[in-house]
Amino acid sequence: MPFTLPQSERLKGKRAVSALMTGGRWGFTTHLKYCCRIRTQEEEDPVPGRSRIMVSVPKRLFKRAVRRNLYKRRMREAYRTQKALLEGVGADILFLYNTREDLPFEEVRAQVETILKRIGNEAHR
Repeated sequence: MPFTLPQSERLKGKRAVSALMTGGRWGFTTHLKYCCRIRTQEEEDPVPGRSRIMVSVPKRLFKRAVRRNLYKRRMREAYRTQKALLEGVGADILFLYNTREDLPFEEVRAQVETILKRIGNEAHR
């Protein structure tokens, strides 16, 4: 399937997630929070120069799994279509949906774009 996010670009594993949570920098946009950690050259890099993501929608915001899954899909697709903004940057990123509002895909996409540009600027400093 051409419209999927490959397993190599998904952040998984207890060690990788805990490294992100302890060593990552938090930021936010209007409706999304994110945590980003840029991997160093010395680290074991599963795919060098490729970013990995994880998305989360809290159950306290949306009780129904159907709704949570919808917003996860929107964030993953927004990332997938704009991941070229992070070309050559090996980063681990957590996207966290942080509002009860029903955001259309275009708005989620714009906020993910803002986040990716911030991470890209930070990585190239």
